[in-house]
Amino acid sequence: MQPSGRIRPRRAVALASVTALTLAVSTSAGTGHHTAGTLTATGAGPIALARSSPLRPCMISGRPTVQMSEGVPTARGYSRSTGTVHALTVMVDFPDTPGPGRALDRFAEFFPQTQDWFRTSSYGRLDYRPRTPIPGWLRMPKSFRAYGIERGAPFDPGYRQLVQDIVAAADPKVDFRSYDFLNVLVTPNAGPSALDTVLSVSFAGNTEAPVADGVSVANASFVYSRQDDGSGSYRRTGYRVLPHENGHVFGLPDLYTAEGGGAVGHWDIMSEDWGANNDLLGWHKWKLGWLDAAQVRCATASGTTDYELTPLAREGGPKLVFVPLDRRSGYAVELRTREGNDETVCRPGVLIYKVDADVDTGMGPVKVHDSRPDSGGCTRSPNVHAELSDATFVPGEEFRDSERGVRVSVVGADLTGSYRVRVTRE
Repeated sequence: MQPSGRIRPRRAVALASVTALTLAVSTSAGTGHHTAGTLTATGAGPIALARSSPLRPCMISGRPTVQMSEGVPTARGYSRSTGTVHALTVMVDFPDTPGPGRALDRFAEFFPQTQDWFRTSSYGRLDYRPRTPIPGWLRMPKSFRAYGIERGAPFDPGYRQLVQDIVAAADPKVDFRSYDFLNVLVTPNAGPSALDTVLSVSFAGNTEAPVADGVSVANASFVYSRQDDGSGSYRRTGYRVLPHENGHVFGLPDLYTAEGGGAVGHWDIMSEDWGANNDLLGWHKWKLGWLDAAQVRCATASGTTDYELTPLAREGGPKLVFVPLDRRSGYAVELRTREGNDETVCRPGVLIYKVDADVDTGMGPVKVHDSRPDSGGCTRSPNVHAELSDATFVPGEEFRDSERGVRVSVVGADLTGSYRVRVTRE
């Protein structure tokens, strides 16, 4: 079971920190073309389909005011999410909270695990390279207390000052033009325990970021105290807060809500990043450019159509069926199994969830449909939202939305592990 209080929002500041700094959200397509020497790439993924593409009806979009929309393609201003990306990584401490031990020991809490996680999740399409040109602690000019950091409030003067001081301290030793985004690993003895208050936050697409070496430091992830719940799993899973935060710099929203992980559970690291390993949803992999157009099926036709799905964790093969409901939303269908990053899957099967591009980050843009509501789930892994762990549909089961005239039936599975699903649109 989860420690008390864990299944709650990781950060009550999700909208105040990540999204308030995402000021230039738009529905224009961004191809992700990268120019060396910028921390503000033009787009998060290489999704740029012709208007004649059969996938065009599934490229839902939100209104321009939506914060970190789930729409495809991802809005401009975030970091690239394919190819080789260089993450400037600095370890920061303060006069009143000097870093314990070597700064590179702090770095080792997150790497190479973060690189491995992204390599696995992206099928090798994201070559994540952290760089530490300053191998020691980067000392700030003020005490941690003086900055007044409270759950990542980005427009507070103290937080703005901290970001400016980090850039000023690093600039003489760092050429910011050589990096795609910034990781700040704060000494873990600064601020409260993550069990009490999670300060970790990302500034994504920040149009008011400080400038260094002529480029804007618009995408930055901050990690504060260790997310160690005492279960003994920290050494193996504590790094996962950084892939979550980096998900924001690639343009992904928070999927947890005010009630915690109840909308998506442990099916995406943007929902829950504590505890055992888990992957990203297939929808997010498409947004990030990790799935080809040929791996996505757009179920627009009336009547009944069968589709093959191969396990999301495996490279190659069809991965995602999307059933658009309107230009803002639709149902995503994918096959999840216990392999790759999905070590906690306890009921392999077809995951069905609704994606709404018109819902802000942290407000429930994705909702998993539970095939077994109120069952209590099947996982016993710590720090996993158990109720949705058995949400998948298995052969012989069917999802229905009678109001919209949509049915998704799991027809069967073959010896290779592929599943066949049948989509009916009335």
